[in-house]
Amino acid sequence: MEVSSTKKFNTPIIIVSILIPLAVVLLFSIRLKNFGIIVEPLTFLPPIYATLNGITAALLIYAVWAIKNGNRILHEKLMTTAIGCSVVFLIMYIAYHMTTEETKFGGEGAIRYLYYFILITHVLLSIVIIPLVLISYVRALAKQFDNHKKIAKIAFPLWLYVAITGVVVYLMISPYYVH
Repeated sequence: MEVSSTKKFNTPIIIVSILIPLAVVLLFSIRLKNFGIIVEPLTFLPPIYATLNGITAALLIYAVWAIKNGNRILHEKLMTTAIGCSVVFLIMYIAYHMTTEETKFGGEGAIRYLYYFILITHVLLSIVIIPLVLISYVRALAKQFDNHKKIAKIAFPLWLYVAITGVVVYLMISPYYVH
């Protein structure tokens, strides 16, 4: 793919980058039971999707190691798997929130401020990384490795932060889940 051929992906990337956060916000506010759909709360999902976040973080680190050691094929497979893990995470996250009542964080004092700082930065950066990951991935597929590397240097630390803080947020709020 030439540079100009990757431009055809700009509009879909913008659309996906806007639609994903909007869909999450919309679906996050919908409870299936409010529509007469009886579904057991999917309370078993948070530890699974937190684990997916941890796996994603490990995949990202391993992928960087692979490319720094000249193993482009392994790097590509690891990054594709990391994207797959993120997609599965998103599906589980939405399913959980559509079937389960919101969990309030019960910590008090400094831990409460820390939790909300981590949560807010996690959420905001999870939105920011969507186009960065997609642009970086398209550029890699197009074999535009110099352009890929420029975006990846920004996307990697942000995505890693989002993946790690996803686990941290889960660990901090998990004592307050109602089972």
